[in-house]
Amino acid sequence: MKQTPFTKNHIALGAKMAEFAGYNMPISYSSINDEHFTVRNNAGVFDVSHMGEFILKGENALALIQRVTTNDASKLSNGKAQYSCLTNNDGGIVDDLIVYCIEENKVYMLVVNAANIEKDWHWITKHNTEKVEMHNISDKTCLLAIQGPNATKILQPLTDTDILNLKYYTFVKGKFAGVDNVLISATGYTGAGGVEIYFEDKDNNADIIWNKIFEAGASQGIKPIGLAARDTLRLEMGYCLYGNDIDDTTSPLEAGLGWITKFTKDFTAKEIIEAQKKDGIERKLVGFEMQEKGIPRHDYEIKDFSGMTIGKVTSGTQSPSLGKAVGLGYVRTAFSNIDTNIYIKIRDKLLSAKVVKLPFS
Repeated sequence: MKQTPFTKNHIALGAKMAEFAGYNMPISYSSINDEHFTVRNNAGVFDVSHMGEFILKGENALALIQRVTTNDASKLSNGKAQYSCLTNNDGGIVDDLIVYCIEENKVYMLVVNAANIEKDWHWITKHNTEKVEMHNISDKTCLLAIQGPNATKILQPLTDTDILNLKYYTFVKGKFAGVDNVLISATGYTGAGGVEIYFEDKDNNADIIWNKIFEAGASQGIKPIGLAARDTLRLEMGYCLYGNDIDDTTSPLEAGLGWITKFTKDFTAKEIIEAQKKDGIERKLVGFEMQEKGIPRHDYEIKDFSGMTIGKVTSGTQSPSLGKAVGLGYVRTAFSNIDTNIYIKIRDKLLSAKVVKLPFS
């Protein structure tokens, strides 16, 4: 298994460790609920250095990004970021990602999922017909996500850059905790506010920044947070997880990602997805909450009142914040309207659930 620059810290803190995307990652330190509420109510630190980062440079960098992603990256200016996805030749999702505009029309950073680094790199390289300069900086990039309503207040003394007023999906570069060239972004995956910090793994930067963050937040209750709580936090917001809720067989429209699918430009499988929009789709990703006691899990069948299979669960959990079981799943479009009654098959029983609006409330 690969290690991040912070693996030794997690082990020293007694974290429960497990393999995730080929990395030895912290799943939890105390309990999922404790860590979940720490982020929702205060501030927590996630090590997400397993994520992938690519730099694309040159006069044709934007054209390449436009060709392989569904969103319109031409709208980005310096310091702006954008959620998007890569589509395959059949209209499925190769990966979802964030595009950062470092220098307009010239330099961009793509942040991709850890399990898809190699796949994404080959896919983008395959479409790089204009010799765009590409650098895979994943192995030398550290990434910490400090999330929660008090995160920026705790971190502000560590930088001269104004991060208290950093707008959603924007970023700045500057000195942080005495380290130069740190990219600080507001593109979180928890719905709780906060920032992510990217920096190069050199000159003991990882230890310096990790220690400074926890020194700054010691009196305010900042804690390290594992991937288990990250999953419950993102699920409460209805955010998709690649490999669960979206993959190579799901289209952006089926996944409710029409808002990042722009038909004003050409991109891979545009015609297929455009036809889906015109003709309608047969299934949709919906959020649902259980009406009976039971926790929906990945791949559980979704049924109608007669017991006919109409879809499957992609993500599910007992929501710590809401005190009820919730999930995401694909259902036939006829069953996708808000307040539609559906049934989840759990241990040979059909338990009632209801389609609800996202994020969960």
